[in-house]
Amino acid sequence: MDKSPAKQARDALSADIAALAGGEHDALRRIYEATSAKLFGICLRILGDEKEAEDALQDVYIDLWKRADRFDTSRASPISWLATMARNRAVDRLRAGGKVRSGAVSEEAAFDVPDKDIAADEKLVLDERDARIHHCLSKLEKRQQSAIRRAFLGGATYVQLAEKDDVPLSTIKSRVHRGLAKLKKCIEKP
Repeated sequence: MDKSPAKQARDALSADIAALAGGEHDALRRIYEATSAKLFGICLRILGDEKEAEDALQDVYIDLWKRADRFDTSRASPISWLATMARNRAVDRLRAGGKVRSGAVSEEAAFDVPDKDIAADEKLVLDERDARIHHCLSKLEKRQQSAIRRAFLGGATYVQLAEKDDVPLSTIKSRVHRGLAKLKKCIEKP
């Protein structure tokens, strides 16, 4: 049974938390890369101060380091669990400071803090997709790979590619068309 990309991303994040709980130190880096933007956004929105938000975020990852073994997939998604930790750390900093800073939200409103960044699980899905595309691109014949990279990643037109490669326009169009067909087939493989 195929899993949705979002489910795969949640499972990967859950697996990284479990790996961290098991002592795999590199798992913390993967978790940080996948979640730090969202968690920082939560802390910043609550605290209204970048430095305070950075400190709160650091506290979140220190807590995670110590408490990864407490994560229970049956009770929460990994990103929800981490977001709750971030919210709690930020609120703790508000309480310790004794006042709400300018631009910060109330403690009650902190539960519904919006984050303009993409969700961590969506970022994981996009990262996986990008890695898959680059992997499949590397499998193409070199001239097809080059034409597709220059056209779609570099912004070159077919005319520019034909002139640079000193080949007819129809040759470039054929290379790109055949390359895209192979690329699509590779990307869609389970």
